[in-house]
Amino acid sequence: MDGSRSYKLKSETGSVVSTRKEELIAILDHFNIQVDNPVSVLTQEMSKQFLQSKNEGDKYKFFMKATQLEQMKEDYSYIMETKERTKEQISQGEERLTELKRQCLEKEERFQSIAGLSTMKATLENLKHEMAWAVVNEIEKQLNAIRDNIKIGEDRAARLDRKMEEQQVRLNEAEQKYKDIQDKLEKISEETNARAPECMTLKADAVAKKRAYNEAEVLYNRSLNEYKALKKDDEQLCKRIEELKKSTDQSLEPERLERQKKISWLKEKVKALQNQENSVNQESEQFQQAIEKDREEHGKIKREELDLKHTLSYNQRQLKELKDSKTDRLKRFGPYVPALLEAIDDAYRQGRFTYKPVGPLGACIHLRDPELALAIESCLKGLLQAYCCHNHADERVLQALMKKFYLPGTSRPQIIVSEFRNEIYDVRHRAAYHPEFPTVLTALEIDNAVVANSLIDMRGIETVLLIKNNSVARAVMQSQKPPKNCREAFTADGDQVFPGRYYSSEYTRPKFLSRDVDSEISDLEHEVENKTAQILNLQQHLSALEKGIKRNEELLKRCQLHYKELKMKIRKNISEIRELENIEEHQSVDIATLEDEAQENKSKMKMVEKHMEQQKENMEHLRSLKIEAENKYDAIKLKINQLSELADPLKDELNLADSEVDNQKRGKRHYEEKQKEHLDTLNKKKRELDMKEKELEEKMSQARQICPERIEVEKSASTLDKEINRLRQQIQAEHASHGDREEIMRQYQEARETYLDLDNKVRTLKKFIKLLGEIMTHRFKTYQQFRRCLTLRCKLYFDNLLSQRAYCGKMNFDHKNETLSISVQPGEGNKAAFNDMRALSGGERSFSTVCFILSLWSIAESPFRCLDEFDVYMDMVNRRIAMDLILKMADSQRFRQFILLTPQSMSSLPSSKLIRILRMSDPERGQTTLPFRPVTQEEEDDQS
Repeated sequence: MDGSRSYKLKSETGSVVSTRKEELIAILDHFNIQVDNPVSVLTQEMSKQFLQSKNEGDKYKFFMKATQLEQMKEDYSYIMETKERTKEQISQGEERLTELKRQCLEKEERFQSIAGLSTMKATLENLKHEMAWAVVNEIEKQLNAIRDNIKIGEDRAARLDRKMEEQQVRLNEAEQKYKDIQDKLEKISEETNARAPECMTLKADAVAKKRAYNEAEVLYNRSLNEYKALKKDDEQLCKRIEELKKSTDQSLEPERLERQKKISWLKEKVKALQNQENSVNQESEQFQQAIEKDREEHGKIKREELDLKHTLSYNQRQLKELKDSKTDRLKRFGPYVPALLEAIDDAYRQGRFTYKPVGPLGACIHLRDPELALAIESCLKGLLQAYCCHNHADERVLQALMKKFYLPGTSRPQIIVSEFRNEIYDVRHRAAYHPEFPTVLTALEIDNAVVANSLIDMRGIETVLLIKNNSVARAVMQSQKPPKNCREAFTADGDQVFPGRYYSSEYTRPKFLSRDVDSEISDLEHEVENKTAQILNLQQHLSALEKGIKRNEELLKRCQLHYKELKMKIRKNISEIRELENIEEHQSVDIATLEDEAQENKSKMKMVEKHMEQQKENMEHLRSLKIEAENKYDAIKLKINQLSELADPLKDELNLADSEVDNQKRGKRHYEEKQKEHLDTLNKKKRELDMKEKELEEKMSQARQICPERIEVEKSASTLDKEINRLRQQIQAEHASHGDREEIMRQYQEARETYLDLDNKVRTLKKFIKLLGEIMTHRFKTYQQFRRCLTLRCKLYFDNLLSQRAYCGKMNFDHKNETLSISVQPGEGNKAAFNDMRALSGGERSFSTVCFILSLWSIAESPFRCLDEFDVYMDMVNRRIAMDLILKMADSQRFRQFILLTPQSMSSLPSSKLIRILRMSDPERGQTTLPFRPVTQEEEDDQS
């Protein structure tokens, strides 16, 4: 009984059993009594609303409510809402759980800090014991490390001793080599000096014999000329005598006059020719002097041109290298340097080097003052292109790599073999110092210690000053005592200054260390243009000189030819004059005189011929003596030249040997300094070892006082010290903040219980949510399957019931959109169209409704069925059919109770013990009110 105020459950005897609504609902659920289900109790008003409803959604809701699917759906929705609320509660619980955990940990830490105060004190004492022996352990470790270092140092000292011995051997070898070369040079010099007087004597003897031979040759030529003249005179005398003998009787006066006239004319002609000869001779001398002067100037200009061409070629090479170095600075040190360095990198990656060679050294240094570039290049020279190797094995590998890039016979970069070190030598005690001028070492920025040490070893750059001004350099190095440890200085122009010597530089600009490459390129291009223009001017001048020489040679040749022609003419005229004079003389002398003269001439000829033979013999003798003296002089001169040629390479070798001796001495000094430094360090380590041993004894004594038995400690003293300080601070903090122990323990227990309880609830809810999700997924699938089964059964029952009267119908369920459409065809077969139930007549609609209700009865579970005025709008035929259908279903479901309310007469129903008909009396006509009166509670209880 559902009232507005209270509920009562009575027993069979009428006594009240319970007034609780929950128990009433449980009874209804148990017996599946659905009071609000329209299928169980369908009133006339609800039936009317259902039949007149146009909304297919309302029909679907009616179906869902009648089959209790709506209740299931609402239950699912309620469960999902509850699930979401539970998730929110879980989220809130987790947040609360985090806060409780933090509070619990704080309480626990506070509790444990109070509970562990004595433990901390005991731990502190243990840490103090460990600290005492940890200090001992650390000192022992330090002692072991010092002993190891001393052992390593002693091994290194032994290696240094061996290196010192090796260096001394190399120095002795270098000095011996220098001495041997010097002895050879001295021997050659002594031999040369010994042969010099003999050479001078032989030279003087050869000159004297040559002079005597020349004098004898001159005398012989004179005698020969005299003999030829006598012979010619003899021939003329004989010819004259013959002529006189033939012409003694003829008068020769006119002929004589003619001869005198001709002689005068010939003499004048000879005089004119002699004047002309002198003039031509002067012209020849002038041409000869001009030619010699031009040739001398030509040779001078040719040498100047060669020098300019050599300088131009060098500048062009340098210009090309500078242009290449704009893209790759390493090309300044040679065109093959980048490729060589790449090959070195590859070899180092392959493990062929112990340490990667360093170089070129010029690429590893940087100038602090760019103005000193030329000075530093003049000082370091070939070392700028040198490479450094750690040992001789690395040197051999580097030599093999260089062979690929440098052709045989060409100069290769120098390779310096020196053990690589990570620290630069300490040269303060032997370095030069001047307050105004830097050394080469201080003027350079050198990042690599190997480079700095190599330059110190090979060139002694710590002892070389750099002074920009030449006159100041002379004043510092020569006018006064040079600075301490300073051996030499270089000026900004590259000049080298010694205390007693001064050498000018061959170069005018730096090649490797210049920073302003563009300016260098511009200057070089301008210089190349100037050199090219100078060479062009010189070539033009040479061409002009060659033309002048050629022209003068042609003129000289002409003059010489003319001179020869004049000479021949003069000789011819003189000869003709002599012949004419001889003819005249012969005519004035008698034949006897001529014959006496001819006889005397012949005797002279014999004397001259005899004298000439003697002179020829003497000349031949002197000639053999001259040749012999010249041969002797040439032989000794050749020997001296050979000795000189042998001395030149020995001088070069001596210079190299001298340089090698200096290098070995520097190397020896270097190792001596290293050995001294190492021995000082080793002695320092030994003194430190003694101090540490004493300190160890003191610490062990202190440790035994603190803890007599030694403890094995793994932690370091610093770590233990931090732990001790932290423990002390904690103990002090605990003492400062110490509160009620019982209260802290109670708070910790409460916080822990609250946290564990909430944690258990959260875990339980999580498991429940997970299980609920799985169950709901399964049950929703079952719900959908159940809904499909009910829908199919409803359709089948509806079609079956309509067919009782030859009706056809369709029921379309759309569960997605929650709609239900019902169509009924009251006609015959398929000829009539399906109509909406609203288009049916009242009886057809009532019959269709009964069929729909009965189909719902077939699928709904309820202990009773109740219909109110179901047959109001039916005709007799439909009423009869509907009643038969209801009775038939009631007969098939005898375990259910069917209650039917109708204003019609039920007399036509068959009599049966299963059917009970109750008739209500007719109401009084004209009655306006019902005879109701108030009753008391007791009466109500009795009636009920």
